[in-house]
Amino acid sequence: MQKVHIAPLWSILAGAVGLAVIGWFSALSVVGWCAGLLYLVCSNVLLTRGLRRHGTLHFGPANAVTAARSTLVGLVTALVATSFTASVSVPLLVGLTAVALVGDAVDGWIARRTQTASALGARFDMEVDAFLILVLSAYVAQSLGWWVLAIGGMRYAFVAVGWVLPWMTATLPPRYWRKVVAALVGIGMTVVASGLMPVWADIVLTLAALGLLVESFGRDVIWLFRRRAERVDPVVAEQREHEDRSL
Repeated sequence: MQKVHIAPLWSILAGAVGLAVIGWFSALSVVGWCAGLLYLVCSNVLLTRGLRRHGTLHFGPANAVTAARSTLVGLVTALVATSFTASVSVPLLVGLTAVALVGDAVDGWIARRTQTASALGARFDMEVDAFLILVLSAYVAQSLGWWVLAIGGMRYAFVAVGWVLPWMTATLPPRYWRKVVAALVGIGMTVVASGLMPVWADIVLTLAALGLLVESFGRDVIWLFRRRAERVDPVVAEQREHEDRSL
């Protein structure tokens, strides 16, 4: 019998409690409540599907930290959604985001220390990072302009292009720089969201974040484009494998 994981359920419950606590200190709009709960439910449903698909028997401490980070992202989502129609506590928004970013370094360290790193855990961590950046870009876009949404939408545009160009869906090799870029972008967008810097500095920092993402995703696209023939031509794939071994 397949093991039933209750961690996603705990994440939803903890998120609901967190939304209630936030609402006590900084009123959330109806849209904010709906956005936060929608994220919590959808993200944990997808996580449950992934756990079943991979036959994961033990959730593990690293995944638990990522799940906690995901719960915080749900709270940040509610605050950002509320900010479109009402003022929200910026220190609370920045504080929740900062904790989520710190957890981004902790979950990977735990996975390596406990030797529980997995493809599912890495994907879970990446998607949480991507959505947090999307939410932060939506918040910053209110003051700097909607062009900032290009930062948050880049990951999802990459996935969407893969629906049209099958060669874009090939498995990418591990690259630590992706993790560094995600962390730097998250930190940069949090600093901009804090409102502590002048507008010109916010623009410079936001453009730097956009540049980092363009470089990172661009490198992946180039790698996929160069190897697209391997998906349809076994001879090319064999030649590439031989070249890689000879390096």
